[in-house]
Amino acid sequence: MSSADFTARMDISLVQDLVRSHYVFPDIAEQVVAALDDVALDGVPEADAAVLSAALQSVNGDRHLRVRHYPDGVPPDQDEAAVTAWFATTAREQGPGITEVRRLDGNVGLLVVGPVILSPEHVAPAAAAAFTLLTGVRRLVLDLRGCVGGVPESVALLVSHLLGDEPVHLQDLVHRDGTVVTSCTTPSVSPRLPAEVPVDVLTSGRTFSGGEELAYDLQALGRARVVGETTLGGAHPREAFDLTTHLQLHVPIARSVNAVTGTNWEGVGVVPDVACPADEALSRAVGAR
Repeated sequence: MSSADFTARMDISLVQDLVRSHYVFPDIAEQVVAALDDVALDGVPEADAAVLSAALQSVNGDRHLRVRHYPDGVPPDQDEAAVTAWFATTAREQGPGITEVRRLDGNVGLLVVGPVILSPEHVAPAAAAAFTLLTGVRRLVLDLRGCVGGVPESVALLVSHLLGDEPVHLQDLVHRDGTVVTSCTTPSVSPRLPAEVPVDVLTSGRTFSGGEELAYDLQALGRARVVGETTLGGAHPREAFDLTTHLQLHVPIARSVNAVTGTNWEGVGVVPDVACPADEALSRAVGAR
């Protein structure tokens, strides 16, 4: 065995150990570990990430179970101070996850969210400013077509701006040890969109993870009509583990249970109420309701 082969096997063994120890479904974890037995890596980070991700997802198609390649270096995920600094830099350079706020013809508000909904300390002031600018709209269009992820607490915060003055149970995150983390709205956010103002949510085949949760929660509560394409179908929150300076393993560590449906969108996506190509979703939403 060459030194390169030995390194590759050690890398795969690390991935197997992490999946076995942390994946939310222990029985499936063992099947995933077995699927990695015959994987061969060639030492090219981007290619190795693709090969490992294909093997990791070969058992049950969990899109959150993957290895990601970061050309500029993996983002922090374990050290709290480093994570806080990373979120601050990302918010400064890319925005907190609210990218556009404007009024369309007919006093229809448009709120574009994505690509990633950052942590509440960054989203909260942006959301308050956005909904202040949208005060008085007769309808709201929430565009999630480019939203590929987000922090669950921030998703709940955005939902809070669209509901009433009583807390609403949104979902539970159930960990493999049975621990449950409950997500509810925060009625103290201000301003809130009046209940009589209808909401349309736009989705695409790229909408993923936190973006899907936002659409799913609003649809399940009957607060919004979803217009566009079925989303990617990733509902399991994940934890990250550094493999190298450029490769990071993402392992789902809990399952989402929506308080209304008792299930989630894993593997099936959020199914729109009005199905149409993503590039037609805005025009369909602002047409006759």
